[in-house]
Amino acid sequence: MTENARMSVISLRGIKKSYQLGENRVEALRGVSLDIAQGEFVAITGPSGSGKSTMMHILGCLDRPGEGEYLLNGKNVSSLSRDELADIRNKEIGFVFQGFNLLPRTTALENVEVPLLYTRPTMPAAERRERAMKALVAMGLADRHDHHPNQLSGGQQQRVAIARALVNEPALILADEPTGNLDTRTSVEVMRILQDLRETRGITIVLITHEPDIAAHGTRIIAIRDGDIVSDEANQAAIAHPVPVTANAN
Repeated sequence: MTENARMSVISLRGIKKSYQLGENRVEALRGVSLDIAQGEFVAITGPSGSGKSTMMHILGCLDRPGEGEYLLNGKNVSSLSRDELADIRNKEIGFVFQGFNLLPRTTALENVEVPLLYTRPTMPAAERRERAMKALVAMGLADRHDHHPNQLSGGQQQRVAIARALVNEPALILADEPTGNLDTRTSVEVMRILQDLRETRGITIVLITHEPDIAAHGTRIIAIRDGDIVSDEANQAAIAHPVPVTANAN
């Protein structure tokens, strides 16, 4: 099945977003249109100030476009209320951030449980723990479930963050500079984990990065500059030869 034959998880049409900075009006996005199909691994790359972070905020329902239409799984989310956007974020999207964003005084297991407290508040505690543990097992961290973030390496903390993103079983994961605080080897392992999620679970991955070597792990690379898409190409090398796992992310 080709990418175009699959359902579009994300459809953007003429998305514009601008900000007022002092006396200057900054056009962060200038009429961006694109489609991302189910199961794609899309890397969005560009220099600082290119508009990629603004796009991430809109894709993640953290912000609304000034103009244009955003369809997420066929639903127009462009003009939803903040509460409605929060509900979509919690239930349909998994987030992975550069800074891990783990709660420092809670264990790995408790960190992974957090999204379930918002999306399934009536879920029994035992079931919640079971689901969180399952996500940690998938990340190879069962033996670290009772560790606090300061007892884990950077790679392990990011794997906890990925487990947290998975616990609600989203169809879409947005990864914002997920390797920014990691060394080269650990960065490769995190990319391999994201590739595996795409290949084995059919999860759509959208990666934001300014690093060309990290973007190269995506099966499609979109480059943004000055609020416009300047290139959008399939990455045949990643499609044909995904990076193999060589070691656990430490």
